[in-house]
Amino acid sequence: MDGRGFDSARLAAIDAFIAERYLDSGRLPHAQLLIARDGEIVHFSHQGAARDGGATVDEGSLFRIASMTKPITSVAFMMLVEQGKVALDTPVHHVLPEFRDTGIYNGGGAGVPFATRPVAEPMRMLDLLRHTAGFTYGFQNRSNVDAAYRESRLENWHGNHDLDGFVAALGGLPLEFAPGEGWNYSVATDVLGAVVERLSGETLDRFFETRIFAPLGMHDTFFQVPADKLDRLTDCWAVGPDGNRILYDRGAASAWSKRPRLLSGGGGLVSTALDYHRFCRMCEAGGTLDGARILGRKTLELMRMNHLPGGRDLASLSRSLFSETYNAGVGFGLGFAVTQDVAKTMIPGSPGEYYWGGMFSTAFFIDPVERLHLIFMTQLSPSSLYPIRRELKTMLYAALD
Repeated sequence: MDGRGFDSARLAAIDAFIAERYLDSGRLPHAQLLIARDGEIVHFSHQGAARDGGATVDEGSLFRIASMTKPITSVAFMMLVEQGKVALDTPVHHVLPEFRDTGIYNGGGAGVPFATRPVAEPMRMLDLLRHTAGFTYGFQNRSNVDAAYRESRLENWHGNHDLDGFVAALGGLPLEFAPGEGWNYSVATDVLGAVVERLSGETLDRFFETRIFAPLGMHDTFFQVPADKLDRLTDCWAVGPDGNRILYDRGAASAWSKRPRLLSGGGGLVSTALDYHRFCRMCEAGGTLDGARILGRKTLELMRMNHLPGGRDLASLSRSLFSETYNAGVGFGLGFAVTQDVAKTMIPGSPGEYYWGGMFSTAFFIDPVERLHLIFMTQLSPSSLYPIRRELKTMLYAALD
């Protein structure tokens, strides 16, 4: 045992598994695994080249964390809730009037003007946090509404829209369903980022830096990689239609080296495993870390409860063809998935653990029962290609005393 209730040999076996199944086979370009218990790192491993043909990833390697940005944006919003500037039941159009007249899809598309019907109940901030607002993602390829997202290049971070322009364009498109009626993975957290900007009077990157990153000592987390840190940014890969791996974004000449026009609270950040470890420690400690108070303890307790209507799980409520979670037995809190029924997930775990991942296959989860968290970093899209998140979680729990 390693002194914190883990079998050291079994932890080492996880690295061997990653190497044999994913790195030696060429499935993943590199991998980094951080495991912590009671806030202390018990395992931190690095494998594979950070850049094509270069040195191995290390503790300073920077990764595009994509949708692992969402919990950070959700924390930022809840900070404003604690200040009395907004509430979970506040209608979104009270802060973003662009959504005052947004209706529900009722026909049209593919060159035919959209027909809509009015919403019976307004979209509320709660709907943004739990993805029940009626929004979608253009890459889902499942409806005329997401086709309209693609046609307008709505989600292009270096396109025509800043956050205000994004909100204005989105407000002119119909919702896929009435708020609260279903769950669909979506741009809702990007909209939440616009709410943070409007209420705080600060740009999202400035709010993150001054209110979250600097107090927590997260000095390697940002929307734009500074020039003096660009040498630490890993290459990012994607799997093409033929199944072969192709370079998606070269670290040395990355799109993330430029400040995006659209600051994406849903997916725009770059970070390190050690920085995200500090974010997880803050969550585990009830909103505080090293004397810096980010949120109140009861606020975080509220965030990690299941907020889906009727206490349902994603399997019964999801309209989504793409998600960062396995749906059965899983609810959704205020910014991340929450395990409700461990048996239905079909892998070991604890009720109340909360987690999320990103499109480049990064992932984290926090287990408040076992007082542990795991952070996994790599750079390969799509994240649904391999079951590595479930495999890592299974092997981690198998290593517990």
